[in-house]
Amino acid sequence: MGKCLSWKYFSLLLSLLFFHSQFPFSSSLSSNSQCSALLHFNHSLSLHRRASHCGYSYPKTGSWKEDKDCCTWDGVVCDNSTRHVIALDLSCSWLYGSIPSNSTLFLLRHLRSLNLARNDFDLSLISPEFGNFQSLTHLNLSHSRFYGEIPYEISQLSSLVSLDLSYNGDLMMTIDYQSKHQFGKESLVTLPRAIPTSLGNLTQMIYLDLSYNNFNGLLPSSIFDLPNLSVLDLERNQLVGPLPNHVSGLNLLIDLSLSSNFLNGTLPSWLFSLTSLMKLTLHQNQFIGEIGEFKYNNSLDYLDLSYNMLQGSIPSSISRLVSLTTLDLSSNNLQGSVPSSISRLVNLNTLHLSSNNLSIMLDLELFSNLNVFNFSYNNLLVSINNNLTFTLPNLTELYLSSCNISEFPIFLKVATNLGSLDLSNNRIYGQTPEWLGAVGRNSLTFLDLSHNFLTSIDKIPWKNLYSVDLRNNLLQGPLPTLNALSLRYLFASNNNLSGGIPSFICNASSLEVLDLSHNNFSGTIPKCLVLSNALSVLDLRMNSLNGSIPASVSCGNYLRNINLNGNQLEGPLPRSLENCTNLEVLDLGNNKINDTFPYWLESILELQVLVIRSNKFQGHISNPKAEFPFPNLRILDISNNDFNGPLPRKYFKYLKAMMNVDKGEDGLKYMGNEYYHDSLNVTMKGLNIELVRIQTIFTTIDFSNNSFIGEIPQIIGSLNSLKGLNFSHNNLIGYIPSSFGHLTNLEWLDLSFNKLDGEIPKQLEDLNQLAVLELSHNQLTGPIPSGKQFNTFENNSYTNNLGLCGFPLTRTCNNHTSKLPTTSTLQQENNLEPKNGFGWQAVLIGYGCGVIFGTLMGYLMFKIGKPKWIVRMVKLEQHILLRRLKNNARRSGGRK
Repeated sequence: MGKCLSWKYFSLLLSLLFFHSQFPFSSSLSSNSQCSALLHFNHSLSLHRRASHCGYSYPKTGSWKEDKDCCTWDGVVCDNSTRHVIALDLSCSWLYGSIPSNSTLFLLRHLRSLNLARNDFDLSLISPEFGNFQSLTHLNLSHSRFYGEIPYEISQLSSLVSLDLSYNGDLMMTIDYQSKHQFGKESLVTLPRAIPTSLGNLTQMIYLDLSYNNFNGLLPSSIFDLPNLSVLDLERNQLVGPLPNHVSGLNLLIDLSLSSNFLNGTLPSWLFSLTSLMKLTLHQNQFIGEIGEFKYNNSLDYLDLSYNMLQGSIPSSISRLVSLTTLDLSSNNLQGSVPSSISRLVNLNTLHLSSNNLSIMLDLELFSNLNVFNFSYNNLLVSINNNLTFTLPNLTELYLSSCNISEFPIFLKVATNLGSLDLSNNRIYGQTPEWLGAVGRNSLTFLDLSHNFLTSIDKIPWKNLYSVDLRNNLLQGPLPTLNALSLRYLFASNNNLSGGIPSFICNASSLEVLDLSHNNFSGTIPKCLVLSNALSVLDLRMNSLNGSIPASVSCGNYLRNINLNGNQLEGPLPRSLENCTNLEVLDLGNNKINDTFPYWLESILELQVLVIRSNKFQGHISNPKAEFPFPNLRILDISNNDFNGPLPRKYFKYLKAMMNVDKGEDGLKYMGNEYYHDSLNVTMKGLNIELVRIQTIFTTIDFSNNSFIGEIPQIIGSLNSLKGLNFSHNNLIGYIPSSFGHLTNLEWLDLSFNKLDGEIPKQLEDLNQLAVLELSHNQLTGPIPSGKQFNTFENNSYTNNLGLCGFPLTRTCNNHTSKLPTTSTLQQENNLEPKNGFGWQAVLIGYGCGVIFGTLMGYLMFKIGKPKWIVRMVKLEQHILLRRLKNNARRSGGRK
């Protein structure tokens, strides 16, 4: 419309203002003015396809025409006699923008049903004007990015039977309460994110959904007294406290979902007496105690009490739930045997009992009607009656991980429709039976036989498999051939498989994770693996692969982890790796790769782990080429190579991911996803350790066993999230930076086998997390700091530093010596030399070798800087002088 309103829009606004001035909000609008109100509401918003996350969506208001009766518009319903707009359904309509309190939407006072779900109202506040729809029976504002306080006025909509405010994320309620002592009348107080007791006023309410928000506090008991309530969904909030002991309503309740909160206490008896209840989900809370006795109930068909802390046994009264189709009691502390009465539940098709302490006899009686059975992680002996022969035509999913079984259940033999089979973490040994290939021949998609003692697999004939897990067995020979057309995940690590990587892998065009690590595979890496457009993880570490890494690496759009550690790969590192823009982990350690430092990787923004240790990399590490190199790098290991020159100070300056890492409020997080957890071999606290999972807060630098020279940069002290730092076995000189005192998260520090001198900075006393300190084989002098962590280090932390004294060494520090000028007092890291170069070194040289020579050295350093030969001479003369000063001090002390 440009800078001016169009005439149509302006006339529409004038007409609306006229009607608003003539009629207060409580008055009725004519049919024409209702249409004008709708048009104005539509014009106040814009249309964006991304505003509606629906399976099917389209802009309903896009077809509204001003010259047509709005009762014919898409989404609008009018009363046949009065022509009032009584229903407005604009769900999934691409609407974007805010809804202020003066929106013309609130002129439609005859609305009985309003559905604005699945749009984007850009964090609008829910206006109190919603409370003026006195005839409203259905209000749906779900999935629409409303924010803030839910107005008290909504609880005054006495005709409301359905209220859905779910999936808005951060709503809160205004609480009404009466305090006779303080106020003498009803008052309104805002308590952030609590559910108000005033909802108990909505006595006509049938459907109430406040799920997927951030409501917290206690559950108001008034909600449980609503006499007509059929559906109550408060899932995924932060509600706390117990359920009420008694309720007076809920006689018509069909669906109760309180999952994923922090509710606690025992389960009240009324939960098991609701005769109309069909669905009860309380999973992922903190309920304790035993499961109560079920009353006669022929309605309940879905019961989920999983992920709580329930104890005791499964009550036999569960057999009264004759309509039950799904039962989930997994992840509790239930004990005893599974009651045989469960077999009476003839409609039961899904049974989850995993992660308890239960025992069971697997036979025909239990499985006859089941589609899904999960008994994993009970860690008790599961008895299998393999003498029975029967068919299980309905079984589609079977999970028996960690059940101490030692053979394949024979009842699987004719499970022709099986889709998922998990027998991992058991004691099954030897060869797979020949009949296994017929199990779910055309239906099996998920197979997990990992962590057993299998020596060979007859064949993998299934053609629709998307996930195969054979990890941690005793498999030998080549990898069994399988149909790879549907394959997405293939795990075969930690076996004794040999031969080349099979060619059928190249047919797996949908393969996302390939883990063949810790085997004896030989030969070269197939080029198809680095050209895949789907691959996310390529883990071939700890094999015997040779040759070079294929030069052309496309990385597709998803490659996140490349781990080739522990092979015999050689040649240069392919420059095409810089195309892997989503790469997070690159581990090429323990090979024979011959190249210079791969500075061109510094522009990969997602890179968090770079390990090239124990190869044949060489040369200087020059200044970075990118403006902000390695912005997310947290683990950098270039140890055991032939790098030389000074430490790369400018790289350390930009390692932002090693600074001020937030541990977060959501507990520990790990790299990887639900299918693959990133792992890594690191030298940690002097030991070579495999991190099976990598915490996102883990940060370490290892430059050990190279030929680095020069001084340690002060800037490293800014990497205050470092857990480990290893510069050992180099040719570093100078002083330990006092800035290391800022590395308060440091757990191990290894500077051994260098040529460091000066005193150990007293600032290191503040490193309360430091568990391992290695400073041996240097030229350090002076007293060892005392107290805190330094009282825990032993002699071998300081061996071959002839100038050190104090605990734990037997060499005590002389009080007089400590008063003399020492390295640390004469030379501070932040003021190493004056800007003109005429520093204290020249004065010491003059003191030791003659004033004229010393002055000449100072002049040369002033005019031409510090040539290397002068630096070496200065340091040599410095040590000579210090020895003379100490000897003189001892002699003078003796004379006293």
